[in-house]
Amino acid sequence: MRAAVLSGKGGTGKTFVAVNLAAAAGKSVYIDCDVEEPNGRVFFKPEGVNTETVYSLLPQFDAQCCTGCRKCVDFCHFNALAYIKNKPMIFQDVCHSCGGCLLVCPENAVSEIKRPVGIVEHGHSSGVQVVTGVLNVGEASAVPVIKAALEKGKELDDNTTVIDCPPGSSCSVMESVNEADYCVLVVESTAFGFHNFRMVYELVRLLGKPCGVVLNKKDVPYEPLESFCRENSLEILAEIPYSEKLAELAANGKIAAEHDEQAREIFVQLLNRIGGELE
Repeated sequence: MRAAVLSGKGGTGKTFVAVNLAAAAGKSVYIDCDVEEPNGRVFFKPEGVNTETVYSLLPQFDAQCCTGCRKCVDFCHFNALAYIKNKPMIFQDVCHSCGGCLLVCPENAVSEIKRPVGIVEHGHSSGVQVVTGVLNVGEASAVPVIKAALEKGKELDDNTTVIDCPPGSSCSVMESVNEADYCVLVVESTAFGFHNFRMVYELVRLLGKPCGVVLNKKDVPYEPLESFCRENSLEILAEIPYSEKLAELAANGKIAAEHDEQAREIFVQLLNRIGGELE
């Protein structure tokens, strides 16, 4: 079972839920795809960490072979190429490394070079295999690092894999949930939380993924959110109360399911409801 944990915005408690879900399983794989700000390792504190560099491929042009036909420029749907002062120019932040320019060049004037864009870390914390993607500062696209982190997770394939997705509903989120069996949508019971939740729910619905809702930091009921769930047959999988104790544990980098029996029971039940396996 591969469960993706999502939220419509940052600060909702997505990583809190993902980390505790993986810890409750006892033996699992946790993949942090929130590569711009990966925080799962702060809680797991993995040991025996190995690091692999992630590269993207950028086109490189041979000026002596290039005849200026511009077929590469016309082919690029991302507008990453231009022909300026009698030579091709690449805007690397826009390039998607699709390799199309290399394929369409009739003069074999295009080759590809590797450019480091981030790293993937792999370590272990008790029974949890911890995979962390880390995007280099200033990179425009998180997708290559997310793909590499997910591939590493497949190599460690276990009965339960928890994917900690980026917040929001961007391309990086789509990449993170693409092969998930189930999506856990974490939402705060507030007007702001509800607004952002609807966007990520629409994404999951368009992708055809089964999903359920976790209400985090719930203080008082927020009827518009709960009505929306009823109207759309969205199961509320768990309600996590607003708690100073849970907040203190998180602030100190501790996994609540390992230090609070009530929290552990919430996440064990959540794991069972989404089809995970306990070790």
